Amino acid sequence: MKRASHLSPAELGLTVVRQQPLPVVYRGVRLDCGYRTDLIVENEVIVEVKSVSRLEPIHNAQLLSYLKLSNRRIGLLINFNVKLLRQGLRRLVYNFPQSTVRVA
Repeated sequence: MKRASHLSPAELGLTVVRQQPLPVVYRGVRLDCGYRTDLIVENEVIVEVKSVSRLEPIHNAQLLSYLKLSNRRIGLLINFNVKLLRQGLRRLVYNFPQSTVRVA
């Protein structure tokens, strides 16, 4: 049986890793703190899946921490507890170069 969160990317031929542990390294010591990403797509994008009444700042902080710890730049928060899925999507970019931002 396939899981719904794992179905689409794999069917598109994308590599998806579920429940990847994220250790913390502090002063050269590896600490296994129990951090786990929900999904990592193509070893580039961290996807955190939620089912909450609304996405809160703590959810952003969690994903940004995962991005920093894993040395990745792009993350996606998906909240499935919404009427329209696009209302539950949030893309985050860690360490975005400010020099490339253009305001029209």
